[in-house]
Amino acid sequence: MVRDALVSEVPTVFRAELYAIAARADAGVVVLGDLIGLPAPAVAVGGALVCSGLRMIGVRGGWMLPTPPE
Repeated sequence: MVRDALVSEVPTVFRAELYAIAARADAGVVVLGDLIGLPAPAVAVGGALVCSGLRMIGVRGGWMLPTPPE
């Protein structure tokens, strides 16, 4: 993100791709797993699978988030 700021580009995270949504889903899995008392390694693996899976499906399917008009 520092590189993006130095070259005056919008960071990839803030574009229409699913980076932030996948990360939020990962965080949700981790929080829920912790709340119900699942072992930390299982929660971490589950969160990583959810995050990676969403990103792969999004890239393969061409999923994009809506962007504001310019």
